Amino acid sequence: MRAETEKTVAEIEQVLTLLRRHLDWDTAQLRLDALNAQTESPEFWNDPENARTVMRERDNLDAAVTMVRALDTGVSDNVELIGLGEAEGDEEIVREAEEALAELRQTARRTQIETLLSGEVDGNDCYVEIHSGAGGTESQDWASMLLRMYTRWAERRKMKVETIELHDGEEAGIKSATILVKGHNAYGWMKTESGVHRLVRISPYDSAARRHTSFSSVWVYPVVDDSIDIEIRESDLKVDTYRSSGAGGQHVNTTDSAIRITHLPTGIIVACQQERSQHKNRATAMNMLKARLYEMELQKREEAANAQAASKTDIGWGHQIRSYVLQPYQMVKDLRTGVESGQPSVILDGDLDEFMEAALAQRVGVATDVSEDG
Repeated sequence: MRAETEKTVAEIEQVLTLLRRHLDWDTAQLRLDALNAQTESPEFWNDPENARTVMRERDNLDAAVTMVRALDTGVSDNVELIGLGEAEGDEEIVREAEEALAELRQTARRTQIETLLSGEVDGNDCYVEIHSGAGGTESQDWASMLLRMYTRWAERRKMKVETIELHDGEEAGIKSATILVKGHNAYGWMKTESGVHRLVRISPYDSAARRHTSFSSVWVYPVVDDSIDIEIRESDLKVDTYRSSGAGGQHVNTTDSAIRITHLPTGIIVACQQERSQHKNRATAMNMLKARLYEMELQKREEAANAQAASKTDIGWGHQIRSYVLQPYQMVKDLRTGVESGQPSVILDGDLDEFMEAALAQRVGVATDVSEDG
């Protein structure tokens, strides 16, 4: 076996050791067996709230255990194939096995980061708010591009996306939008996307074909369940109703069923126009407000005030986390991690994993050059 391949195998095995230690491997397998037995009970769904909590724990643990087993099997099988290929002088078998091990190394790195997402709500679904900055149509178009980017990213990961609120721009794009992303570790992955995103391009809306710089902000916060007690006083709320906006058609509301709630002590504003029922929209908006307030408390406890500060500042220069340059050259660069890509069209189509992995690695302190092969 070549020295480089031995190094790859050693790195994967090191990650496997860390993952087993983090999971407390023997205990994790016993716990998973117990949770599986619990979910198979005929009375399991008699208490829906408890059932959902158990299912979330079971799904998260099952995903981690399954991945560790898959990595372990993949390493063993490909090492065996290399030995077989070398013994028979079959370079094709050796090459294919080495390529498979290189892919497993990348998977192991991603899995290490994801498994080490140990925040209180990293495993939860999340809300993603997008707001266009100053600049009218240009910034509103950029906000719609970001909305599409995150929707495509979620779809790539087999996550579900629901539109909670959408405010169309006057000519094109959107003024703001809120989506709900549902999937394993949705908040854990998405939380590093909070901040201001900058676009540089030749504006399709400028007849003189001049280069424009646009800004939009992204804010990510977790869905929280009823087990987390957040006190909200009615006297602290300003509630407005308005008519839902949309592309038209039979499903557009003709009554003021959309809800906007302002939390006066913090200035937090949430809105929902998902349902035709004002009552249902209010319930969803209250859940969003609860989630925002909880996320604020998380930020304080984790001493991560940067994202909180960014949400209170102007959407413009000095606060961006990532730049997307389409002209005069093509480059996407994350200003926190230094990760770059010369293919902005690919990134804008939802291929964000390299950027997210680097940001997460930085946040959880994983000493690995996650994106070196990206």
